[in-house]
Amino acid sequence: MKDWNRSRFPGGLRLLPRGRFLLRALCRSFGGYSRITCAVTDQQACLQYLAAEADDPYSLLICTDYLESGNGFDLVQQARQDHPHLHAVILSLGDAIPAECAEAPWLEAVVAEADFVEDQQPLQAAVMAVLGGHSYRSPSLRTGSLPYLSGPRLTQREYEVLDLLASGLSDREIANRLGVSDQTAHTYTKRLLQTLNVHNRLQAVLKGMRCGMVQI
Repeated sequence: MKDWNRSRFPGGLRLLPRGRFLLRALCRSFGGYSRITCAVTDQQACLQYLAAEADDPYSLLICTDYLESGNGFDLVQQARQDHPHLHAVILSLGDAIPAECAEAPWLEAVVAEADFVEDQQPLQAAVMAVLGGHSYRSPSLRTGSLPYLSGPRLTQREYEVLDLLASGLSDREIANRLGVSDQTAHTYTKRLLQTLNVHNRLQAVLKGMRCGMVQI
């Protein structure tokens, strides 16, 4: 996502997910952090930051529907009312759009958590769409059919690694926690991704959530 991150939007990027793991994972998905000028996890703080930067406004807000404090849909409605030129993408951890919001003109883009599978990149597609002046709904939200995610069997060690990934730990931090080398921790993470049949840490934790193997 580095190329479009540098060239597609001139203003700052605002991130507002639920919990520190998603915050860290979304930051990492943008490659460099130079465009991420604010990242918090509650609705009121987000609105305050947007208001404080009115003279040099943010161009893009990415948030989840569930927040540590507040609701992503309510946030986007208020934020776009206060800042008409702000674009917004919601990552729906609940895989749904509230009925009262479905046709709302302020709702530009929604990505279902369930669509972060295999090699799909719905978040990138959503950002590209809104920055081009279009609306976006990820595949599950267009078809009404969620992809089936089976719950593969994990070893005790894989469960431990999944829990640590969900806490936002790096391979080095996992190594320290488990008392193993950095290379061994990297191998554990790689094997977990293979077992879950996913391509990165964010997909691993999202699939673990959906399969009931982990909660954040």
